[in-house]
Amino acid sequence: MVETSRRREIEDAASLLFREHGYSGTSVRDIARALDIQGASLYAHVTSKQDVLWSIVQRTAERFEEAADAAVGGAEDPVPGPGSRLAALVRAHVEVVTDDIERASVFVHDWRSLSVERRAEMSRRRDAYEARFRALVAEGIEAGTFAPVDPAVAAAYLLTALNGIVAWYRPDGRLRPAQIADAYADLSLRAVLAVENED
Repeated sequence: MVETSRRREIEDAASLLFREHGYSGTSVRDIARALDIQGASLYAHVTSKQDVLWSIVQRTAERFEEAADAAVGGAEDPVPGPGSRLAALVRAHVEVVTDDIERASVFVHDWRSLSVERRAEMSRRRDAYEARFRALVAEGIEAGTFAPVDPAVAAAYLLTALNGIVAWYRPDGRLRPAQIADAYADLSLRAVLAVENED
């Protein structure tokens, strides 16, 4: 339990520093200083700065994947309609981003600093996550709910907008996470809805 708690503290400090200074602009010494411990003590809990980055990115990827799974329902009880599922997927993404803005920012910006092997694995996971959006857009087009757009372009457009939240969201800002989620869900649907389906 103590090890888990210390590891969480290290990842919290690293996430904040990576967000403020970038992965390459942050040293192990910076992380240790933020925790008020010696660099050697930090290595008792992590093997390297790369190890810390991998842990942050991997855990955040898991959060996005789990939130997406929960949002659209299972095979036995799916959320009805591609529009409703897309809105639910967007809201789930916003919730993960706003719940831990530092980790989300590291996930969005610093995953390319992973080692070649780890970057390749994360790229596959990110592609699979984006495929959820592409599939929903394609389903909506097939059903006549969405405009006949390129599903890959639409998915990239939506995720670029969603991931852009890390650049401006502040927990003490004017908008609450639920308000942002509602606004982004509405805007996302307006971007893909067929004209005859618009309100």
